[in-house]
Amino acid sequence: MADHIAPDPAADREVAAPRLCFLAADTEEAQAALAEFGSRYGNTPLAEADAVVALGGDGFMLETLHRGLGPAPLLPLPVYGVNRGSVGFLLNDYSDGDLPSRVARAQKVHLHPLRMVATRTNGERVEALAINEVSLLRQSRQAAKLRILVDGVERLPELNCDGALVSTPAGSTAYNFSAHGPIIPLEANVLALTPISVFRPRRWRGALLSHTARIRFEILESPKRPVSAVADSFEVREVATVEVAEDRSVSQTLLFDPEFNLEERILKEQFMP
Repeated sequence: MADHIAPDPAADREVAAPRLCFLAADTEEAQAALAEFGSRYGNTPLAEADAVVALGGDGFMLETLHRGLGPAPLLPLPVYGVNRGSVGFLLNDYSDGDLPSRVARAQKVHLHPLRMVATRTNGERVEALAINEVSLLRQSRQAAKLRILVDGVERLPELNCDGALVSTPAGSTAYNFSAHGPIIPLEANVLALTPISVFRPRRWRGALLSHTARIRFEILESPKRPVSAVADSFEVREVATVEVAEDRSVSQTLLFDPEFNLEERILKEQFMP
């Protein structure tokens, strides 16, 4: 989920160059960009920086953002991503222009993650945060059987499938879209509940839920049909129940060039051929 902040009317006025801390993925392209930007602008220590510049792909961007989540974030700074990977949906285009000026004039988007509370079959309770989605996936050749409740009300007594996921608007163009879920505008205040390879009920294609909804999955026949739960890239195996809800007490700030911000990217995705 995200809160979009409109551009500042005074954005065209001269602004001070922000102090930037560069972080880079362990790839040739990202490391080359790190060396280039570091030599041109310096690399401010994290504790003294005004913003973080993440150099890499969407996976590295998510990894960087996860460092800024939680009650005592390791990275409590806005993050400006520069695409040195493949898709780069959460990142800005690479350019050899004035990077500090681009960061200073960037628009802000506050992302609120999903909080996953998974209880394993042995009783262990595990929590994790997800910026894109929480996914439940079958662990074996057997299809998963899931009971789904929303705000304490049973909505599906049994979903026979490869899995299911709950997606934020920011994550709706990722795994959710690949599973034929809807693309969600940032300001829609909804979450997508999307099944993965449904067997029964055949015609169920998912649901759009309020961002305040609390979704509970109960795994049926779990010894025979084990299921794992994944919050972005953090996996918990052999779960018995999984609860998912947006956590508005936690946020992370992304920075985007005004001409192609995240809201525009999500809208554009809906008109892609």
